[in-house]
Amino acid sequence: MHNSFADIFKVPELKRRILFTLLIIIAYRIGASIPIPGINAEAVKSLFAAQGGGLLGFLDMFSGGALNRMSVFSMGIMPYINASIIMSLMQGAHVIPYLDKLAKEGEQGRKKLTQITRYATLILGAIQSFGLTMAISRMPTPSGMPIVVDPSLAWIVMTVTTLVTGTVLIMWLGEQVTERGIGNGISLIIFAGIVERLPHAVLSVVKLVRMEELSVLYALGLLILILGVLVTVVWVATGQRKIPIHYAKRMVGRKMYGGQTSFLPLKVDQSGVIAVIFSVSILSAPLTIAQFVPDWTVFGFPVAKKITEWFNHGSIWYSMIYASLVIFFCYFYNSISFNPKDLAENMKKSGGFVPGIRPGDPTAQYIQRVLERVTLGGALFVACIAVLPDYLRTMMSAPFFFGGTSLLIVVGVSLDTIGQIESHLIMRHYEGFMKEGRIKGRWFNVK
Repeated sequence: MHNSFADIFKVPELKRRILFTLLIIIAYRIGASIPIPGINAEAVKSLFAAQGGGLLGFLDMFSGGALNRMSVFSMGIMPYINASIIMSLMQGAHVIPYLDKLAKEGEQGRKKLTQITRYATLILGAIQSFGLTMAISRMPTPSGMPIVVDPSLAWIVMTVTTLVTGTVLIMWLGEQVTERGIGNGISLIIFAGIVERLPHAVLSVVKLVRMEELSVLYALGLLILILGVLVTVVWVATGQRKIPIHYAKRMVGRKMYGGQTSFLPLKVDQSGVIAVIFSVSILSAPLTIAQFVPDWTVFGFPVAKKITEWFNHGSIWYSMIYASLVIFFCYFYNSISFNPKDLAENMKKSGGFVPGIRPGDPTAQYIQRVLERVTLGGALFVACIAVLPDYLRTMMSAPFFFGGTSLLIVVGVSLDTIGQIESHLIMRHYEGFMKEGRIKGRWFNVK
């Protein structure tokens, strides 16, 4: 494996792509450290110290710590993800015929859909930036110090413009990585933000052990728990259900073709981390609204207060809704990315068939049944991993980084990126990272 990593720098194009990706990630981390003018850093620090384990800490994880610093990248990539969700839902539900038409126009249609998603990102970014700006200008802190030194109209306009520009810049950086770097740019930006917290989390555990607030045995138990979840996530992420496919023999000229046996791999977790990220994005919306209007009531009913109770990170209602959304998006992603009918037709045209299943519609129905069963197991697993480790982390007083959502994203993006690097090596006649078999990544691709 050491030789395989050394081979990376023997391929000029691959080395250039990796260095470009690292450069973009460094630029993103620098931007995440630049604070917005007029922000009281001490007040922000006290606020996150008191509420960092709830919604603010959860959103801060996806912004890579930028929200904790109230930097120019505080909005993160969430407006782009929200815009992608809206576009995917409208295409999947066939709400707008124009979008369906663009989806069938190939490369030109894809470019047009990407452009529409960018405009939607700009609109959502402006709305969310204004909401965040108004929230931090009014949000009380435990220390009593105001977060904003002078919340004037000029400061509000400047802050909203800065946050929207930061979101657009992050979107552009992610697209540059996808086109000219290695891996998917958006997923790598989220990945970089989560991994950035790892050294702090490890140091926190070490500090607790040294202060004897956490026993060595307890720390070892936490480590074993993390490794166990990590191994299980990798095992499920690379798991496949292989459907055997036989190809009938046929004569073309004087040559005999076909007679081969292959298989159709159906991944247990086909959607990868996209179901988790989409679910988190949707769940954060009600809480964000409740934070903006804390006194919201309808006929005397405290709507904002109840939303905060039900959707607060760690509550039973939050966990149930979160798990349900993860399962829904696992099935939804498969429905828009995998078409058994088209697959069965292509197999029929090439002379392929599943043993014991008639070609055509029966094959499509069989593949659909298998896909639904496989997806159910993968969706239930992802939902459990996304919810249960958070409770165990709370019981063991572990840092927030060790939540199930973080592990799912880190493992998924790591497998995808390493898998793409391995593909570049094998394409240029180098060995992969493993002598036997290949790393089975899973692509997180927001369209």
